[in-house]
Amino acid sequence: MAAAIACAVAAALLVLCPAWASAAAAVGEGRRLHTLFSVECGDYFDWQAVGLLHSLRKAGQPGGVTRLLSCAEDQLPSYRGLRIGHTLQVPSFSRHPRTGDWYPAINKPAGVVHWLKNSPEADNVDWVVILDADQIVRGPIIPWELGAEKGKPLAAYYGYLKGCDNILAQLHTAHPEFCDKVGGILAMHIDDLRALAPLWLSKTEEVRQDKSHWSTNITGDIYGMGWISEMYGYAFGAAEVGLRHKINDDIMIYPGYTPRPGIEPLILHYGLPFNVGNWSFSKLEHHDDGIVYDCNRLFPPPPFPREVEMMEPDPNVKRGLFLSIECINTLNEGLLLHHASVGCPKAQWSKYLSFLKSRRFSELTKPKYWTGEIVESTMIQHVALSKANRENPKIHTLFSTECSSYFDWQTVGLMHSFRLSRQHGNITRLLSCTDEDLKNYKGHDLAPTHYVPSMNRHPLTGDWYPAINKPAAVLHWLNHVQTDAEFIVILDADMIMRGPITPWEYGAKLGHPVSTPYEYLVGCDNILAKIHTRNPSACEKVGGVIIMHIEDLRRFAMLWLHKSEEVRADKAHYATNITGDIYASGWISEMYGYSFAAAEINLRHIIRKDIMIYPGYVPLPGAKYKVFHYGLRFGVGNWSFDKADWRNADVVNTCWAKFPEPPDPSTIMQEDLEARERDLLSIECGRALNKALYLHHKRRNCPRLDTIHSTSSNKVERIVRESSRSRNRGKPESMDSAREKTVERVAATIPPVHKSRRLARSSRMWIIAVWALSIIVFLLVISIFFTDRRRSASRSRVSRSMKAHV
Repeated sequence: MAAAIACAVAAALLVLCPAWASAAAAVGEGRRLHTLFSVECGDYFDWQAVGLLHSLRKAGQPGGVTRLLSCAEDQLPSYRGLRIGHTLQVPSFSRHPRTGDWYPAINKPAGVVHWLKNSPEADNVDWVVILDADQIVRGPIIPWELGAEKGKPLAAYYGYLKGCDNILAQLHTAHPEFCDKVGGILAMHIDDLRALAPLWLSKTEEVRQDKSHWSTNITGDIYGMGWISEMYGYAFGAAEVGLRHKINDDIMIYPGYTPRPGIEPLILHYGLPFNVGNWSFSKLEHHDDGIVYDCNRLFPPPPFPREVEMMEPDPNVKRGLFLSIECINTLNEGLLLHHASVGCPKAQWSKYLSFLKSRRFSELTKPKYWTGEIVESTMIQHVALSKANRENPKIHTLFSTECSSYFDWQTVGLMHSFRLSRQHGNITRLLSCTDEDLKNYKGHDLAPTHYVPSMNRHPLTGDWYPAINKPAAVLHWLNHVQTDAEFIVILDADMIMRGPITPWEYGAKLGHPVSTPYEYLVGCDNILAKIHTRNPSACEKVGGVIIMHIEDLRRFAMLWLHKSEEVRADKAHYATNITGDIYASGWISEMYGYSFAAAEINLRHIIRKDIMIYPGYVPLPGAKYKVFHYGLRFGVGNWSFDKADWRNADVVNTCWAKFPEPPDPSTIMQEDLEARERDLLSIECGRALNKALYLHHKRRNCPRLDTIHSTSSNKVERIVRESSRSRNRGKPESMDSAREKTVERVAATIPPVHKSRRLARSSRMWIIAVWALSIIVFLLVISIFFTDRRRSASRSRVSRSMKAHV
């Protein structure tokens, strides 16, 4: 009877838990499974490890899980996280013992090699799954069910590893034809891992040392800093031993991206910043966050599911938003359970905690099981990324800048937004510099860069006109760079991208570029066009964002430069009533150069009003703008922003410097819906610039804010002096007032955190004082009360005594 009951219970568990069923059935078939992930000693990796381990338990991942912990000897005594999960301590390779190179990413292959050599687990395993710490798992990852075979590991597609197609692979592997662009998740047979791991490590060291080939156009690394050498180490090592991958581009997704219809990704990889409405999350903002050790503290909660339901009408985009909130909710759930497991007191009730413990959340996050396709043939391995790449043309984005702090902070803003926008293809900064400026320039690493001779001062006429650098730089790039892009997107530096700008969305094609309206170019309607183009009827008032076929750009670029020079030289027609230039100084000659050159070869634009908006303008109903162009002053209430105010402020090289924070969106309460939408867009633009600067300073390893408090005022004063001197040259009577305003403006950019800390400290002191006073008053009242009681009792005893004697 007992045996029958046991069999029935086992059968029920197998029916209810298919992952357990697969694992149980596999044990006797050489399918013992183990999961690995690599971390370093520090708070940053500790909260990621807590989230990943919790998600693996919740997903029902079969087999054991080992955290490969890379720690230097001097880190271990102060490290607090040794008890987080099952851990194997690994010698740290962050600082290479031979070359001295600082490259923490090498700890991943080094940790795997150490595990294979030193862990008894490695001798009792048939299959291994290797994950990154910054992942949330949604369902069991069982290699054989996902199509992995011995000799054919399973992996996700990393299409940006372009070094597999060029000289990098030819230099670093004997079999470049076997190089697969993969990463993210690796599921392989233990024998394949034993053959691969030593080469994975050695090839990583080899690529890391090949600094001459770190550039973006060779590696695809947008920073051009060799940071993805470990990924190439894996790809080249696998090619060397002849591993051909089963490639899947749907099993893993970055939160913020939209999954293909019908696909349930099994892994959420939160390596990039993402947002849902006004809420956002970036792991880099929590680099030094000890949240694992602060009882019951969680990451800021994302919107609730019912709020997401109302945000987006497109059901598939909505699914992407649900994945984003699921990622952080699962991470927070893991933190909550971890805090309880280490003896933290019960968390105070809140609506969010109630949701995390609800049946609704449990239903939303129950384990998912893979039902999608696997790319079987190595001949079509790159199909997984997308049919879209075969159907849609390649794109390259360009923007023009100069060697100055003014353009550097604009570059930081644009590059940050480019990464978030999911823009297709690569981006190049066209940097126009004189030889003298280049010697002192500090911003080489801000963006993938093509260097261009400066034409600020025209070599023939001596005319000072920096705007001409834009067409000159585009022409220089075309003449010096080979590109396989079919369409070029040209932007200005003072732009923030909000989404991808694609030719297929707007109908761009050969002979028909796409652009945005510049209605103030009145010269298209008058004598200016008749003088400067043989086809004035084709002159179109466009600019800002340009999407143009590469063949059109090749025919057009030289004319764009020449027409800009021609209009600039035509000083007789600088007048506002002819050009529309309010300064009547010929400053928009480059814009006319564009319009007249396009008319000359009869390029007819598709003009779209819904691509770009100036912050401060009222948006068109229903328009989903892809670009903010903050070329004009804009503001909300008492807050305003004008890029010209920051022409000489070096906010990029001044640690933690930023612009004045715009108001909180929750304070925007206008009954006028148009004004509300306008203000929310303005706030979004201002916040995007500050977010970009914050992450830039984080990447530069700026010292903690509390260590620079004493030097902040000096930096403010220096920035103020430079800004005031420049803006008030020749206006001595206004220097004091301008300086006072600038002091207020710049002072707001650096120490706001200190202010908030001082306020918080002050508030705490007041609370402690009030609390102490309350206790003293309470004790005083109690003392008086009991003293009175004692006196009453004493009087009563005396009275009774007197009565007795009487």
